[in-house]
Amino acid sequence: MFETKVGNSAVMTLSTEMLAILDAKEGDPLFVVRGDDGSLRIMAHDPALAEALAAAEIVMDENRDLLQALA
Repeated sequence: MFETKVGNSAVMTLSTEMLAILDAKEGDPLFVVRGDDGSLRIMAHDPALAEALAAAEIVMDENRDLLQALA
């Protein structure tokens, strides 16, 4: 696994073996989740997580001005 810069983003390359462990293939969405202990978990697409993230994005969009004032 290695990291490279693409534009303003860092890109991590996963080996074929790592993709197999994740039961994912090239192009599949992956999520990085921080654990309570500060660890990071890479997860293959999780519909429940994707739904929760989409709902959070809607709430943030609807309350953009309020959230900016609180920042």
